Amino acid sequence: MTSVLLTGATGYVGGRLLPALLERGHDVRALTRDPARAKLQPGVEVVAGDVVQGIGLDDALSGIDVALYLVHSMGTGAGAFADADRRGAVAFAQAATRARTRRVVYLGGLTGDSEHLRSREEVAEVLREHGPELVHARAAMVIGAGGASFVMMTKLVERLPIMVCPRWIDTRSQPIAIRDMVRVLADLVERDDAPQDVELGGADVLTYREMMRRYARIARRRPPLVVSVPVLTPGLSSHWVSLVTPVSAGLARPLIDGLSSEMVVHTPPPPGLNDAPLGFDDAVREALAG
Repeated sequence: MTSVLLTGATGYVGGRLLPALLERGHDVRALTRDPARAKLQPGVEVVAGDVVQGIGLDDALSGIDVALYLVHSMGTGAGAFADADRRGAVAFAQAATRARTRRVVYLGGLTGDSEHLRSREEVAEVLREHGPELVHARAAMVIGAGGASFVMMTKLVERLPIMVCPRWIDTRSQPIAIRDMVRVLADLVERDDAPQDVELGGADVLTYREMMRRYARIARRRPPLVVSVPVLTPGLSSHWVSLVTPVSAGLARPLIDGLSSEMVVHTPPPPGLNDAPLGFDDAVREALAG
């Protein structure tokens, strides 16, 4: 049994990781801003705290072997999330050092040239500089019901017969199924030989145009007519995305800004980590079934 602190337990990935950690027999503590509203599973110790504000971190990390860092501040406004995430990473790393936590597992993104992806990279650097051993798990889009990027893509396909998209529509990406993402994060908690940096992806490398067509076929929708244009700013794109999907403009903008960067695994994980990931079609079918 490992004593684990899970941040982001009420979020998309954290909410699915929590039962997996419990099933593996770990002693799980969840950090949340409002424990009364968290509604987490029985058997989880829930503590109040705020990573960005640096509140409650010493108590949350006391006696913890491994901490999972699954928080981000996207959606707080253009440019504001990077500063908030930087402050939160410093506070968390320093508290983990004081608590003598053995390892922090951080879920970031594959390397790319956007403010969002650069911020994710900076968070990893801050956690490594100020905290204990860091395992940086990198991934592109996570395919599963409730994930912001996946929801954004599916709702665009379902609600827009014609889409005007910039050149990112033909950028390659390597999305990973939520099932595989959860399994690898749980493995990284347990493995003594966990790598400091691990790139994660599914079985398929696809452009966003190909993903939309495949999703439409699986969901039995008519594929949208996609018209590519040379220039369409992330700000403008985020506003029309917020009009036709549940994703807010504040969250959509950094996500869209990152779509121009190729998100592909260049260094495969070591044996035993994500050996046989699902392909895109099977991941979509699981998401729709769930």
